[in-house]
Amino acid sequence: MSGSQAQERFYLGVDGGGTGCRARIEDARGAVLGQGLSGPATTRLGVDEAWASVRRAFEAAIEEAGFGDAQTARTYAGVGLAGMRRKGAVEAFEALPHPFAGIVFASDSDTACLGAHSGLDGAIAIAGTGSVGLGLVEGRRLRIGGYGFPISDEGSGADMGLNAVRAALQGHDGRIPNSALLTELMRRFDDDPAEVIAWMDRATATDYATFAPMVLRHADQGDAAARRIVQDAAAQIDMLVRTLFDQGAPRVTLLGGLSGPLEPWLSPDVRRRLKPADGDAVDGAIILARRAAEGRAAL
Repeated sequence: MSGSQAQERFYLGVDGGGTGCRARIEDARGAVLGQGLSGPATTRLGVDEAWASVRRAFEAAIEEAGFGDAQTARTYAGVGLAGMRRKGAVEAFEALPHPFAGIVFASDSDTACLGAHSGLDGAIAIAGTGSVGLGLVEGRRLRIGGYGFPISDEGSGADMGLNAVRAALQGHDGRIPNSALLTELMRRFDDDPAEVIAWMDRATATDYATFAPMVLRHADQGDAAARRIVQDAAAQIDMLVRTLFDQGAPRVTLLGGLSGPLEPWLSPDVRRRLKPADGDAVDGAIILARRAAEGRAAL
């Protein structure tokens, strides 16, 4: 590395979630110098385990970049982690030792919003296992829904799965007409409501969300019960997006694992107003790092 490069600032962005952790180092011009991957890095794992995963990811990025201690010490880091809104989480991570010039922590949803809009004001509607609307507008943070399944997360994969299981039991009883979706779902439980009850006692939001692809497949094939469930989910996401606009978001991006399959089911006015994402949560974390280096407020 040249002498001029050795005096340059560098920027590390980390995105940690329930399935994995990604890290990327860029120079001042935005050129990618190194990347790294590791396992899950969510606060639900505990501070020590989540930080160990973050460290594995950024150490791999540092190694790929060919950094020594001097370059690492001139690196500013932004880290977005799932569950960072838990009480005391930010303070716990900020107390950890690190090798960087500065480090700032945020929720992975905050970094996703920053990345989606290149750091400008805007909002995101997330439709995945759960659902939530989040935004940053003139220093004001927006949050719509996302209070947790089953009391919230309307329009999510978990919510679709719950509605499908409920409809399957209604179809089994003859309360509503049976359909291919409801028949296939009950077959998963050997057509025995007692098996559904036993499963329900231990099922998580993720377990319910595993039925969402089945619902979407049958909806695309014209199944009446599946179409009702998907239309209801789309109506909930419509409401989420419209509320974000109503509360001042100048732009909204739809994100999450169900964003692609659900978008064709959204209302035409909502689809017209949605904006494609500029970047992802790692891009947003690097924006945090650049702001930290400039002494600006992270969010």
